[in-house]
Amino acid sequence: MPRLFDLYKETLRNSLRQEFGYANQMQVPELKKIVINMGVGEAVNDSKKINSAQNELALISGQKPLIVSAKKSVATFKLREGMPIGCKVTLRRSRMYEFLDRLINIALPQVRDFRGLSSRSFDGRGNFAMGLREQIVFPEIDYDQVDEMRGMDIVFVTSANTDKEAKALLKGFNMPIN
Repeated sequence: MPRLFDLYKETLRNSLRQEFGYANQMQVPELKKIVINMGVGEAVNDSKKINSAQNELALISGQKPLIVSAKKSVATFKLREGMPIGCKVTLRRSRMYEFLDRLINIALPQVRDFRGLSSRSFDGRGNFAMGLREQIVFPEIDYDQVDEMRGMDIVFVTSANTDKEAKALLKGFNMPIN
């Protein structure tokens, strides 16, 4: 069992139940999935860029990413429908908690000028989205093998109904939210 899942089951679930006054244990919010998305716009000109982004995302997440294709043709970007323009991975269960642990304890402290995550990044339905400017903050990525700095979007999907509940849940995992 991942360390953060044990923390959730043993202490965090009970503290959230008391804080929000839930009658049933199934009402307590939980982390459903983490979606990591890496857009590779330069893959329009060079198809090898999408493969390197896919390999880096596989190293970071521990699972094979899905290549995302363009849904529409956009002439100004020289983009045709069906061209690969990014990759994404959806993490659930133990891989999700392992990634969250590495993100909080290893990757986020390595971000330059990091002052915490914005609390305005909640969507109103209990989900939290954040972005990283470079993929080299993860220890799995070898700096010498990186051909280009790419950012990524990370979305935390919870079962919480409000942002306040989701913020309490993520803060319980020691997420540095302001």
